[in-house]
Amino acid sequence: MNNYIGIDVAKATLQIYIPKSDLDIEIKNNDNGLKSLYSKLKKQYKKEIDNIVFIYESTGAYSTILEHFAEEKKIKCFKVGAYQSASFSKVIKNRNKTDIVDARMLSQMSILAKEKDIKVPVRDEKAHQIRSYIKYYQSLIKEEIRAKNYLEASTFNLEDKFVLKQVEKKIKNIQKEQIDIIDKTMEIINTNVEYKKAYENITSIKGLGEKSGIILLYLFLRYPNASRQHITALCGLDPIQRSSGTSVQHKERISKQGLSLVRAILFMPTLVTIQHNKEMKFIYDRLVNRGKPKSLAQIAVMRKIILLAHSLYKNKELYDENKYLKFNQNQEVKVWNNILF
Repeated sequence: MNNYIGIDVAKATLQIYIPKSDLDIEIKNNDNGLKSLYSKLKKQYKKEIDNIVFIYESTGAYSTILEHFAEEKKIKCFKVGAYQSASFSKVIKNRNKTDIVDARMLSQMSILAKEKDIKVPVRDEKAHQIRSYIKYYQSLIKEEIRAKNYLEASTFNLEDKFVLKQVEKKIKNIQKEQIDIIDKTMEIINTNVEYKKAYENITSIKGLGEKSGIILLYLFLRYPNASRQHITALCGLDPIQRSSGTSVQHKERISKQGLSLVRAILFMPTLVTIQHNKEMKFIYDRLVNRGKPKSLAQIAVMRKIILLAHSLYKNKELYDENKYLKFNQNQEVKVWNNILF
């Protein structure tokens, strides 16, 4: 297991553990730092350099440079989750937590690495571009909300007319930027045959429009190997419950973790879909007729829309309203047959 290089990723630095020489080194988290590391590794591993594996914890943007370098040099990587590494640290009874300790611990996590999880990182540049646009679009949404709240407060406080005009102008500019970002994103989708087909499959669900199609395509591109449960959790629609004994008995609710933009953009399309999509209306009415609150039924429909879109994306097919409606109706008949008979 001497070929598994433990890397603790931070904003400015990378703490490295090289097991072959039992060496701890710290480098800068940039291309020059990684080039110097690779030179050291080539001297130590020589002919075995192609067998090295980088093990690191997923840290979002901070590990992007490392992943790009690994892709360029065809270095295999094993990426672990924060919860996974924290649990492993407890198992091996690490009492100290430093960058050096973490890098050594990550190297030991090679015992958990399965062959399918060890691979050279591959970044789809167009998918990354869409991701950049969506993240910027999300920041514009937040900026618009802040500006509107400020305008409302300023209006009530009878602020100077010049200030009010400037804020209104700022809001208009933000909204124009949002339109430009959506147009830019659609340009990328329309010039890529695979993305265009996937987008058409997603938006074939009656009620989903341009923004809904873009945000869902972005979600599926960003997490290509996510399961149905993962997709639900990534959208913050997974149920959570808090209870303890007889004193703490909170109602079950959605976690609201993950990508809040997905929930925000799909809110209105969900209401439209309930009105105009037979399958979604059937699901909504069934829940309401069983005494469920309307808000809960809407959340259930939103979750169904996302999972259905994910299925269409994975299977590369268009939505057939009658096919899915018939399936849900048959499921309902089976439930009632089990209850009655």
